[in-house]
Amino acid sequence: MYAAVRRYEGVTDPPEVARLVREGFVPLVRQIPGFVAFYWIDAGNGVFVSTSVFRDQAGAEESTLRASHFVRDNLASRLPNPPQITAGKVGASA
Repeated sequence: MYAAVRRYEGVTDPPEVARLVREGFVPLVRQIPGFVAFYWIDAGNGVFVSTSVFRDQAGAEESTLRASHFVRDNLASRLPNPPQITAGKVGASA
């Protein structure tokens, strides 16, 4: 398995961002081949973390590409800073 973790800082209007992610991005990410799971985490203080898990590296990379397009097209004013992205092979899971 592979995962992509994206950390967004300076998020404005967290409830609206969560709604847009839930209603708009989740259906997109679920369509990516090899999809396992997606989480959108409100870490507080305008920080959100997304975690996308896939069976292969290609899926994880595609999720980051689709996320960047979704943010550009739907959330740019509410996610003013580029995300910090960490991705790689999952070494352990439960």
